[in-house]
Amino acid sequence: MHRRFIALIVSLAIAITAISAAPARADDTAKVLGGLAALTILGVVLHRNNKKKRERAKVTQNHVPQAPQIHSVRPLPPKVAKYDLPRRCLKAVKGYPANAPLMKRKCLKRHYQHAKSLPKQCQITYWTGDRTRKAYEPRCLRRKGYRIAG
Repeated sequence: MHRRFIALIVSLAIAITAISAAPARADDTAKVLGGLAALTILGVVLHRNNKKKRERAKVTQNHVPQAPQIHSVRPLPPKVAKYDLPRRCLKAVKGYPANAPLMKRKCLKRHYQHAKSLPKQCQITYWTGDRTRKAYEPRCLRRKGYRIAG
């Protein structure tokens, strides 16, 4: 909106200056009209160019990129795979507040080869009604950089 308004003001100023600068002659009037026609054509070309740019921007914003086709699955590097915990060890536990899910310690020992390196701050002890058991809090593990893999 601002550009159009400024372009209109500039073109009117040029037109008024050209008309009022000298007495009107037929060939001067033809030059002024030619200049106005040139400005109008230039404005139309710029407007179409801007419109095309906006349409292109709109198309790229709505474009949903597709995942690349992977033909063979490669294993994760050991440093990265170390932080993927098995989902099967995430169980809802009776006796823990609100039956919240915990990462069971025995399950992790069986299915996760880096179980000994899990942070001790995330290990909790809970009462099942007849004995105490140990597990890990998933929220704490997430804060420490671990994630639960599918």
